[in-house]
Amino acid sequence: MKTNRICQILGIEKPVIQGPLSWLTDARLVAAVSNAGGLGVLGPNAGLTAQTAVSTPEATAEKMREEIRKTKKLTEKPFGVNLIPTPENDIWTPPILKVIKEEGVHAVVYTGYGEGAIIPALFDELKAAGIAIIYRDINPTPENTREAERAGADIIVATGFDEGGTLPGNVLGTFSIVPMIADAVENAPVLAAGGIVDKRTARAAHALGAEGVFAGSVFISTEESRVPLSIKEKIVAANGLDLNLFRTLPDFYRSLPGKLTSKLVEMDKAGASKEEIGNAMGGLRGLRLGMLEGNTDEGYISLGTGIGSIKTITPVADVVEQLTA
Repeated sequence: MKTNRICQILGIEKPVIQGPLSWLTDARLVAAVSNAGGLGVLGPNAGLTAQTAVSTPEATAEKMREEIRKTKKLTEKPFGVNLIPTPENDIWTPPILKVIKEEGVHAVVYTGYGEGAIIPALFDELKAAGIAIIYRDINPTPENTREAERAGADIIVATGFDEGGTLPGNVLGTFSIVPMIADAVENAPVLAAGGIVDKRTARAAHALGAEGVFAGSVFISTEESRVPLSIKEKIVAANGLDLNLFRTLPDFYRSLPGKLTSKLVEMDKAGASKEEIGNAMGGLRGLRLGMLEGNTDEGYISLGTGIGSIKTITPVADVVEQLTA
């Protein structure tokens, strides 16, 4: 793995990047991924619960500082933090970025959505601080790939519709989007995201032109994951055919069945707008309730279509090894 460009850029041993996963990450999971040779990434609500959640940008940034310092105590290896900047009136990114620089974080997963998501000044600031940029557009296209690369992205993530979480509006599977993005880049290496959970899917991603994998769902069911055992057991027992797909903001979501999910699917079938479904869904609060608290009456369990290949609850190190076998 020493000649792998993603490993060289990030200073890691294996080209496996753990998706940020919003509420579902914490220092323990992230450090476990990094200690296994990959790159763990703290999501925007890493380590928080409903009781510790805060609302101001500065307080949120300080909570992230706490989780970064907890992670440092558990690993001496590189790890990253998620950034989700917006082109206008972004009060959240500056304080988080200040903490990232002060704490010496090695890399960021820069999540982009919509027009103006690629902010050249922000890329310049990250580059000046020596922070590696993993650019992940919610809707990857050859055009925004080249724009991100010109702005300074070190690594590009090609996300297919097979993923969990916030789904792309472009309904292209991983097998279609990865070669498209791999052909679009001028020089930056590409990570494949969406439905990658074992050595078979990882090998397929490399065959399609990716130099590493960006995985989320497979880490949710690990021993080090902070989600309840009941959710891990649901993941192990399910496959992609069990997932319900529905329209919502910004485009689509999918989830394992539950009272809330059934309601959202019925609203979609009845012609409700994405805004109406999004309001009923509860945004990331619904994710916290469903996946962190195990409450599927009021929350949802968002996963990628590859979950059928997740057979057991395993240590993170075993997952990373599988993805690089």
